[in-house]
Amino acid sequence: MIFNVLTIFPEMFAPFREHGIIKRAIDRNLVSVSTTNIRDFAKGKHRITDDRPYGGGSGMVVMPEPLAHAIRAVKKESPSSRTILLTPQGRRFTQKTAEDFASEEGLIFVCGRYEGVDERICHDFIDDEISIGDYVLTGGELASMIIMDAVVRLVPGALGNADSAARDSFSDNLLAHAQYTRPRSFEGEKVPDVLLSGHHQQIEEWRFEESLIRTFLKRQDLLKKRPLTEREIEILKKWCRNIEKIIYAQSACRFDALSGDE
Repeated sequence: MIFNVLTIFPEMFAPFREHGIIKRAIDRNLVSVSTTNIRDFAKGKHRITDDRPYGGGSGMVVMPEPLAHAIRAVKKESPSSRTILLTPQGRRFTQKTAEDFASEEGLIFVCGRYEGVDERICHDFIDDEISIGDYVLTGGELASMIIMDAVVRLVPGALGNADSAARDSFSDNLLAHAQYTRPRSFEGEKVPDVLLSGHHQQIEEWRFEESLIRTFLKRQDLLKKRPLTEREIEILKKWCRNIEKIIYAQSACRFDALSGDE
């Protein structure tokens, strides 16, 4: 898979390529990550890429000419790549988006800066506009790294364990189950006994239930998107019954206490 990032700060990506899963994927020739300096396509001695907005206002806007030349040059080398503009106005990046992007031959990231890019670039040169969240960054460079990191995990062979990506949070609208490692007891809290049992089916059942309940407690919005199986509904019902028992026991204790006062 081919990644190319259009930016005025290509030096930001050197450490990104040299560590972790990204480096391993590059070393295995599974992906390539290259940068294109937009300034190389700007005119004049100072290679200016931004100018004041028409109509007035604060900030600067990325000029269309150098950016258009840069996109055309990269598209010429990688015509099948999808061109992505990183912008807070784009659609929200999700795990599903990462899965969709992982099926592409390549991605070209256009890193916006300042107040944004000239609107004519959005109309004629961009295939998709993506936001990583409802907040504003200084530029699209960090956002492009986040997206590449998420996508590379889904490239076959990039992870040491082929099952890791399938078990990640959000892969099926469920959060990942709790994880434990050595020591068995840490500051008085022990690893759940089932994980030490060696009984693989029981471990898988425990992990699945943990994943479902954790999603219910932390991200109910994800469960609303997921068609629940009969097994999942029964697990949730069981927890509801347990909660009802706790509430009933607490109510009974309060009633006894009030009766004693009288």
